[in-house]
Amino acid sequence: MQSLKQHFQVPYSYEVFFTERLFAAENRVFADFIQNYGTPTFRKKIIFVIDKGVTDIQPNLTAEIVAYFQTHSPADLAPEILVLPGGEVCKNDPRFYEEVIRALDEHGIDRHSFVACIGGGAFLDMAGYAAAISHRGVKFIRIPTTVLSQNDSGVGVKNSVNYLGKKNFLGTFAPPVAVFNDYIFLESLGERDWRSGIAEAVKVSLIKDISFFTWLESTADAMNQRDKKVMIEQIYRCASLHMQHIASGDPFELGSARPLDFGHWAAHKLEYLSDFKIRHGEAVAIGIALDSVYSHLMGYLTKEEVDRIVDLLQKLGFAIFHPALAENDKVNLTNGLNEFREHLGGQLTITLLEKLGKGIEVHEMDFEIIKKSVDYLAQIA
Repeated sequence: MQSLKQHFQVPYSYEVFFTERLFAAENRVFADFIQNYGTPTFRKKIIFVIDKGVTDIQPNLTAEIVAYFQTHSPADLAPEILVLPGGEVCKNDPRFYEEVIRALDEHGIDRHSFVACIGGGAFLDMAGYAAAISHRGVKFIRIPTTVLSQNDSGVGVKNSVNYLGKKNFLGTFAPPVAVFNDYIFLESLGERDWRSGIAEAVKVSLIKDISFFTWLESTADAMNQRDKKVMIEQIYRCASLHMQHIASGDPFELGSARPLDFGHWAAHKLEYLSDFKIRHGEAVAIGIALDSVYSHLMGYLTKEEVDRIVDLLQKLGFAIFHPALAENDKVNLTNGLNEFREHLGGQLTITLLEKLGKGIEVHEMDFEIIKKSVDYLAQIA
């Protein structure tokens, strides 16, 4: 028998820029990045794909982008700025990523060109998937517009759409070439979207950094009052923890461990069971509460620790229970556990809490204790 073994490593880096009024004429951070990226041999092209929810609130945004490129001319701006619906609907219907692909083809966006996407986490997921499968990958720039996408999903390496009734069934591991967190987008967020992303900060603090969790407890009131300075610090610290984990762990998830998905197995199923009436962050908050109670009933967390988690979530304005959790004697919920296992590649790996600030991996969960955890939440909610 003969064999050839291939082995190579490809270093990859990308920067997350924290700025304000990204497309103001005096702000050169975006133009400088485009001009300095890659080789000057090719005249660069760029197309913008924007979440309609953003343009509804900021109707002058497309005109600002055009004016910005007329002023700085870092690349050839495609004559079409594509505006599509955002939210989970854009991941559920293949027409939307197909429309992105149509625009990339029509305007000659190749591997030396850029797709700049402005929107929330679901919209970034969808457009990133379209970019990743076009020409086997065109350069993707993320400009997240929500708290959740600025502190979590927007700074990661994954893209996806939903398929066959399963969340993120189709997707790619394709890092962006850059991320631009523009804080001005946060000012126009409604209360639910302002709050929703903080769930991811609670999540990463519980598995990674008890000092961050304590800080969240102390600043919850300020974030509720829309203190922009505090929210900016939360986003920066949360994004930093997410990026550190991705770099130090298993960025392309070759194994089955996904600690950053603490609280997510139930959250993903709950989104479907509620027909996406609840935001992703709202579902994550409930998933965190459920897995925290389960950790307590398994003997890991003390009651006092669970109370601190629940108190923080409720102080931030999150619900900790949804009736869909209990439907069909919880069978619908636990079906989500099997779907999560399939998504991981066969072996179930769930992150629970050994204590505040430290996660622990388990490879099985007890259905009866899951049911008790749901009942526990229903009672205290």
